Amino acid sequence: MKIKDLPKSDRPREKFITKGAGNLKDSDLLAILLRTGKAGKNVIEIASQILTKHSKKRLLQMTYDDLLKIKGIDSAKAMTLLAAFELSKRALEVNDSNLPIISTPKDVIAQLTELRENKREHFVALYLNARNQLVHKETISMGTLNTNLVHPREVFEPTLKYSAANIMIAHNHPSGDSKPSEEDMEITKRLVEVGKIMGVEVLDHIIITKNSHFSFKEEKLL
Repeated sequence: MKIKDLPKSDRPREKFITKGAGNLKDSDLLAILLRTGKAGKNVIEIASQILTKHSKKRLLQMTYDDLLKIKGIDSAKAMTLLAAFELSKRALEVNDSNLPIISTPKDVIAQLTELRENKREHFVALYLNARNQLVHKETISMGTLNTNLVHPREVFEPTLKYSAANIMIAHNHPSGDSKPSEEDMEITKRLVEVGKIMGVEVLDHIIITKNSHFSFKEEKLL
């Protein structure tokens, strides 16, 4: 049965107007966000099926790709849901306690303590959400003692998968000298430029050694 064939008193939007959001069922609220159904199923049926298979808490934790795997949710619906979920979290100042906040060089180093002892250069990216919470960590490349090749595509590809808003990048200098090389400067410049194009901010680049570190941001090189 199509929504238009239901009595007005059973239609989610009409119920919203007459009863208010607080008096609607979860499936009605989700149906309003989804807006439309698909061939053979109206939006209320789709909303009810989604909530039967996935808890509200689980829905709030889903990524764009996760939502697209649910039958009845296309790209536009997924974006609408994620926008609504994110706005709600921000309004309530909800933070997942399991996600560390990364905002300083010390925060970065705390996530990458193993780099202090590595004998080869490792280039790592920390992917952050809009609240600077760590959502993913990935080693982009491993080089020799003095050389480490990094391609922007490999750095920014995970930002789409994990819906990252910002990134922190870091690598180690096994030599013990935290001063950036010309190559380090050039790589940083390229990544910042690509980030601007993609709408993802490179917040800092940290060089880590066994006993010290170098922050591009602290040294006003970003």
